[in-house]
Amino acid sequence: MRPHRAHPWHGVSIGPDAPHSCTVYVEIVPTDTVKYEIDKETGLLRMDRPQQYSNVCPSLYGFIPQTLCADRVAAICMERTGRRGIVGDADPMDICVLAERSISHGDVLVEAVPIGGLRMLDGNEADDKIVAVLRDDAGYGAYRDIAAVPRALLDRLRHYFLTYKQAPDRLTTVVEITDIYGRDEAHELIVRSQEDYRAAFPSA
Repeated sequence: MRPHRAHPWHGVSIGPDAPHSCTVYVEIVPTDTVKYEIDKETGLLRMDRPQQYSNVCPSLYGFIPQTLCADRVAAICMERTGRRGIVGDADPMDICVLAERSISHGDVLVEAVPIGGLRMLDGNEADDKIVAVLRDDAGYGAYRDIAAVPRALLDRLRHYFLTYKQAPDRLTTVVEITDIYGRDEAHELIVRSQEDYRAAFPSA
């Protein structure tokens, strides 16, 4: 029996079937009007900031435990985009989980099946967003590749991430999404982020 709660990033297993199926820690749900984020030191969910503008995240949003976006994740971004000087954002791998049923709050663990992702750059930082479906979900659970996701839903995801940091009077974009990739590349990125994590936290 644990004497205290496990840290969601370091103390929770990604699951035995990763990258095909992963445990996900959910930080934000679509009804949240503030942005929650894990506190890396304590493992508690803290309020990062109120949502500044009218857009809301259209899916469950969180991260994959025991992953890290560092050198190996940055390398595939440079390889795919042809750019140089890209670094990982030093956070766990972000993930959006599509689910038919609403979940009322974050700070929960769910099982998700990765089906693709959005290659996002925040300045010179690789900030990929894996897209997954809630395992056994009645509405989305049968999807096995991002090509099955309705374009309107992908557009909502893209719009959220392209605008959630951008003030109404700002002319230049803060982030960019260079492309959308499928299941195989999502699996590769998850594996690379596991390797980055093990390199950074060898005793974890």
